[in-house]
Amino acid sequence: MIARIWRGATREADKDTYFEYLQKTGLKEYAAIPGNQGVWVLRRVYEGKTEFTLISLWDSWDAIKAFAGPDYENAVYYPEDDKFLLERGPRVIHYEVLSCPSQCIMKERPD
Repeated sequence: MIARIWRGATREADKDTYFEYLQKTGLKEYAAIPGNQGVWVLRRVYEGKTEFTLISLWDSWDAIKAFAGPDYENAVYYPEDDKFLLERGPRVIHYEVLSCPSQCIMKERPD
């Protein structure tokens, strides 16, 4: 299993609206891709901003590429992200998942 991690930040006032937007865009698209095993959405408020961290879990590199395209280390953005995001990086980080909570089903590690 592979974890794909993305981070971005909004104004604190936009935290709930942006989460609703995420549900209609990226989170919905994640769920539609075969090989996606779900996503953890983390949020913290600090200094008038809200940081979002998304940790999506994938069966394989092919599944990630089906979502992100051939340059799968690039972050995927949607049309209204510019309206909300104060901070966002051009790339994401991937990690091999070696263990997970008991409710997580580990499959053989991808090559």
